[in-house]
Amino acid sequence: MSRRQRTAILISGRGSNMDALIEAARAPDFPAEIALVVSNRPEAAGLAKAKAAGIAVAAVDHKIYAGREEFERSLQIVLETHRIEFLCLAGFMRLLTPWFIGQWRGRMLNIHPALLPSFRGLHTHERALADGVKIHGCTVHFVVPEMDEGPIVAQSAVAVLDSDTPDSLAARVLEQEHLLYPRALRLVASGAVRVEGNRVVGASASPQPALAVPSPG
Repeated sequence: MSRRQRTAILISGRGSNMDALIEAARAPDFPAEIALVVSNRPEAAGLAKAKAAGIAVAAVDHKIYAGREEFERSLQIVLETHRIEFLCLAGFMRLLTPWFIGQWRGRMLNIHPALLPSFRGLHTHERALADGVKIHGCTVHFVVPEMDEGPIVAQSAVAVLDSDTPDSLAARVLEQEHLLYPRALRLVASGAVRVEGNRVVGASASPQPALAVPSPG
C-alpha cells in the first residue's frame, strides 16, 4: 500500500472521536497514521488517553498567547516539527483564523453534530428538537474560513423520536460520529474523493449508513 499520511488530531477535552480515529488507524490498511494529538488545554483528558495508546502528545496552551494568530503560529511549529500532513478536529473548541486554515486548506477535517447546512454553530441538538425536525445527524467536512461551511465529505442520519431530549439525541448522534469520522478520513487520506468547487466527489463519496432508528423500549 502507499505511505500512510501522518495525521494529527486536535482536541480540547476528552476526545471521544479521537478514540474512534485512533482505533480505526490501528488497521494495517488504514491510509492515515495518527502521529500526534494536540490540545489547547494542558489538562484535557484526551491527552492522557492518547499517550497511553502510544501516540505522541503536545499541549499548546492558548491562554498564554496574546492573540489567536500567536497561538496558531506556535501550534503550526509543533505540527511541522512532527511532520504532520493532515489534521482532524475532534472537539477542538477554538475558532481558527483564516491564516491557519490557509496553511491546511484541503488537509483539515472537522465533524459537526448536525446535518449541514442545517444547524451550524452550537447547541445543535436543542435547536433540532425546538424546530421539530424528524431527521438529525452528523457531518464530516473540510474546514474553510467560514464556520461549518466547508465541502461535505460524508453524513450520517438518525431519526428524531417524540421522546427525545437533547441528551438522548446527542448520545445517538455521537454513536454515528464514531462510525462516520474514521470512514470519512479513510476516503480522504486514500485519495478516493476530491474537492470540486464546494462539493466532494469520487468513489463512495457518501458512505452513509442506513437511517439509525432505535428499537422500541
